[in-house]
Amino acid sequence: MVIHYECPNCGSDMAFDAETGKLSCPSCGRQDDIETFPESNIERKFDPDEAKEYHCENCGAVILTEAETTATHCSFCGAPVVLADRLSGDLAPALVIPFSIGKEEAVVAFRKWTKNGRLTPRGFMNGDRIKKMTGMYVPFWLYDIDGTADVSALATKVRTYTRGDTIYTETDFYDVRREIDLSYLKVPADASEKMDDELMDKLEPYDYGNLKEFKMPYLAGYLAEKYDYDDKALFSRVQSKVVPYIDAYIHRTISGYSTVSYTNKQIDAGSRSVYYTLLPVWMVYYDFENTEHTFAMNGQTGKVVGKPPISGGKVALWFAGIAASTFSVVKIAAWAVGGVLW
Repeated sequence: MVIHYECPNCGSDMAFDAETGKLSCPSCGRQDDIETFPESNIERKFDPDEAKEYHCENCGAVILTEAETTATHCSFCGAPVVLADRLSGDLAPALVIPFSIGKEEAVVAFRKWTKNGRLTPRGFMNGDRIKKMTGMYVPFWLYDIDGTADVSALATKVRTYTRGDTIYTETDFYDVRREIDLSYLKVPADASEKMDDELMDKLEPYDYGNLKEFKMPYLAGYLAEKYDYDDKALFSRVQSKVVPYIDAYIHRTISGYSTVSYTNKQIDAGSRSVYYTLLPVWMVYYDFENTEHTFAMNGQTGKVVGKPPISGGKVALWFAGIAASTFSVVKIAAWAVGGVLW
C-alpha cells in the first residue's frame, strides 16, 4: 500500500518538516500537526505486487524499491512515499525519534565539523564537496536489560609501618561477596544489514526523552527501512555492550583493597522489554580526491561520525611539534638540575 499526504490547500504532496515537527507543503507553505491531519487527505492505494514495485499516485510512475524500504521518494516527480504494508503487523515500529535537524541545518553542521579536522587535508576541510546527503530512519531495537551478578573474591589490605629499627608488614584477609541487581534502559542495536554497526554505535547517545509513538507521517519526505534482524538475533550484541558495564560496576564496589582475587564471578544480562524503534540519521557521501567517504550524522543531536582522510604532511608536523616541545622540557629540566646554560 502506497500512502501520500495531500495538502488540504493545494493538493501537493506534504513531507515531515524536522524544524517544526509538522507536515509541510513545499508548494503553498501550509503546515499541519500530525495528530490532527485530515483523514480525507491521506491517499492510500493497494498494489498487487508487494515485493518491489509500487505506483506513484502523484504522477503515475512505477516506483521500484528494495524489499527492506519502507519510505522513499518517487524518482520521477520527487513526491514522498510511505509504503505502509511494510510497516504493519509484526513490521510496525513501536517508537520513533523524529528528525529535529533539517537538511540545510545538517549541511551547515557537517561543513563546520570538517573545519575542525586538524590532521585532515586542507581541501577536505572546506566542506564543500558533499556529493549526497540522505535523511533516513534506521531500524533499531531498544532493550530494557535486567543485569545480575554473583561475585566472590579474596581480598587483602596490606599495611607497612616502622617501630624502632624494625619494619613490619601487616596483612589482613577478607572474604568478599557481592550480589548485584542492575537495570539498563533503552540499550540500542541497529537492525539494518546495510548500515555499518560501528558508525551506528558511535552516533549514540540519542535523547530518549523525545521518543514518540510511531506514526507514519513522520516518515514522509525521508527514506526508511524495515529491520533485517529481529530482536533475538541481535541480543548477543546487546549483551556484549552491557556486560562490561556490569563488570566495571563490580570493580567499583570492591575498592580500597591492596589485592583482589576473584574466586567466582557470574554475570547475567537478560531482556525485560524490547521496542522496535526508528532513529533519525543523515548519511553524508563526501567526494574527495576521487574517493567517496561516508559519514553519518545523528539526526537529533547533529553528532557526526566517520573516518576522514588524514594528511601525512600535517601528521609529520604534529609529531615534529611534540618532539620539539619534549626537547624543550628536557633542556629546561637539565638546566634546573645541573645548572647548565643552554
